[in-house]
Amino acid sequence: MKFSLIFALIFVVYRVGADLPSAAKKRCEEYTSIFENDTIELQYAYCEDIDDGRGYTSGRAGFCTGTGDAVVVVRKYTAKKPDNPLAKYLKEMERLAKESSDDTSKLVGYVNAWKEAAKDSLFRQIQDEVSDEMYYKPAMAYAVKYNVKTHLGQCALYDCIIQHGDDDDGDSIGAILKKTGHNSGDEKAWLKKFLKNRRADLWDPEDPDTRDEWRQSVDRCDAMVTILNDGNMDLHGPIKVHTPNHDATIP
Repeated sequence: MKFSLIFALIFVVYRVGADLPSAAKKRCEEYTSIFENDTIELQYAYCEDIDDGRGYTSGRAGFCTGTGDAVVVVRKYTAKKPDNPLAKYLKEMERLAKESSDDTSKLVGYVNAWKEAAKDSLFRQIQDEVSDEMYYKPAMAYAVKYNVKTHLGQCALYDCIIQHGDDDDGDSIGAILKKTGHNSGDEKAWLKKFLKNRRADLWDPEDPDTRDEWRQSVDRCDAMVTILNDGNMDLHGPIKVHTPNHDATIP
């Protein structure tokens, strides 16, 4: 998606007021963290190559060296603190982002550098800011566009955009929303359709590089269907998440 459109959508969010209350947003982020890192604690120091065609996946929102969001984090961090463990990788990260490359051959020591940087509160703060700018706010903009009003529905959009991204490809949140259509009033029915479409994409994505990894994460949709079937549209805690791969409770 073009950045101009993203900013236009974000403007609509503030004008109309789509936003999760702080407690619901926290639970939503914890839900995503369960499936990203198997814990409700946001993992700012996490960094590894999970062989999904996106290079190194790092930090609280799974910022990737091959998709352009990890470089935004490091660029902002370096602008505020030039002498940092990740600054030396910035030029290579710019290249990888421009080429959408999963190459990590010239990022020797990157994993340890990310973990070291994560000890710095400024770096963690920047991760929060970039996550909001690139994922949370656009997700809330989609909520306005598609008339998604419940906390669970808005969380579903946030969790989707974190994993699928907001590019123009067939696996993006935009593509899944186009298949789902506009919510005309019965949000439970709409959300079931959205999660069904997302699950289908996880099982058989257009990008073959993500297929093996994504097929293991269909329980990410199944767990949200369980919350939906329980009628917890406002994301009240506690929320039990129990799947073949994860077992956690969101307070």
